[in-house]
Amino acid sequence: MQASFAAEMKSPMRSREPDTLLLLPLLPIFLVGVPPMLLLSFLGFAGLVILGILLICVGLADGLEANSNFNQQVIVHGYARRSERAIQASNLHSAIRFATLMDVAGAGLAIAGLIGFFCFDLA
Repeated sequence: MQASFAAEMKSPMRSREPDTLLLLPLLPIFLVGVPPMLLLSFLGFAGLVILGILLICVGLADGLEANSNFNQQVIVHGYARRSERAIQASNLHSAIRFATLMDVAGAGLAIAGLIGFFCFDLA
């Protein structure tokens, strides 16, 4: 019985290949994730307010871009069939819904940061 147990231990469940091959594909994810974490760790609640304001800016820019694309489609292509207008309107509503969600999330982060800054500031 001891011999069979020793034979099983020679072949581990996981091979001992180096994990450095994962470093290159995961490096961009790490580099994208570091600045927000540093922003929040160095600035605290003020960093949360800044992140909220940036999210609001992204939401507003996305909504304006959606309206611009819709207006461009209407002006360039002129009078479209009912089905094409429905598709364009659906795309516009979807983009505006997402932009509104970004605005609300940004406002929530900014409000949470302001509450944290004024109520829990230890300095």
